[in-house]
Amino acid sequence: MSEPILEMKNISKNFGSVIALKNVDLEVYPGEIRGLIGENGSGKSTISSIAAGMQKATSGRMTFKKQSWEPVSMIDALQNGIGMVVQESGTISGVTVAENIFLAELSQFRNKLGMINKKAMNQKATEAMRAIGVEHVIGDMPIDSLDFQTRKLVEIAKVMLKNPDILVIDETSTALSQDGREIMYSLIRKLRDSGKAIIFISHDLEEIMEVCDTLTVLRDGNLIRTFKKEEFNADEIRTSMIGRELQGDYYRSDFTPSSQKEAAITATNLKYKEELKSVSITLKKGEILGIGGLAACGMHTLGKAMFGALALEEGEVTTYDGTKINSPHIAVANKIGYVSKDR
Repeated sequence: MSEPILEMKNISKNFGSVIALKNVDLEVYPGEIRGLIGENGSGKSTISSIAAGMQKATSGRMTFKKQSWEPVSMIDALQNGIGMVVQESGTISGVTVAENIFLAELSQFRNKLGMINKKAMNQKATEAMRAIGVEHVIGDMPIDSLDFQTRKLVEIAKVMLKNPDILVIDETSTALSQDGREIMYSLIRKLRDSGKAIIFISHDLEEIMEVCDTLTVLRDGNLIRTFKKEEFNADEIRTSMIGRELQGDYYRSDFTPSSQKEAAITATNLKYKEELKSVSITLKKGEILGIGGLAACGMHTLGKAMFGALALEEGEVTTYDGTKINSPHIAVANKIGYVSKDR
């Protein structure tokens, strides 16, 4: 076996009285897709963010390519070989795709007069998007014109422009459509085949077993076990994640309807631009109603409309007592909450 490209020894991280990591040892090898999995608060994002320069460990030491590794920031880490695509939004509103990709690096496009050559910058940003397989995004597009999943692809392009030796992907797949996921999967496999390393964090056990070569389980800040590909077993991995043998089904098996006859909220013939075309939907009391679809299908627009956050062209949203929901203020007053995808 080759020597590890990244070694993390006795890494601990405290946030006040909260212990996020407890003396964790982690080794990542060239040409490896290393999965990290665990329940919320297990420490998987914390350990990877320390490697990528987002935060410092409370104690422990790291070596990267046989040299002591103490990045002072994510920019420093990326410039020197470790790039991370974070779970949260990593783009800045109000500027273009190109300005996001070359943030803090605009000086490379200054001409003799000190002016930014935007044409050259936009062209290079477009090429960066093409390089990861995204054809429909160009450099001069306003970042705010893109949906959340496409912004994630911009973040990936930004990191890949630096050709990192280790790419950290933190829960990014959850924000992507199937097309976006396929772009990401293709990219990380090409990186692995070229001898690069990938740290892949996901809650999706099926996905992580399919994508990764090895899988490390963390629980309550402790490294529990690392599984090789031939050892992957869903039940054993889940048992490692939760710390006990599973009894019965891990996922919900009771699908007896709990909804009542009375409607809690009703949307009738909603129309908004090209995103909603005479959509009608009823949520009953006691019901969990799922709404799904591909990127740009209108499901997120429907959620905003149900909260009164859009000026609809046609249609209305009403509660069980006939109250019209046409503003967030009225929605909140009627005990309707909304959690945005772009939070």
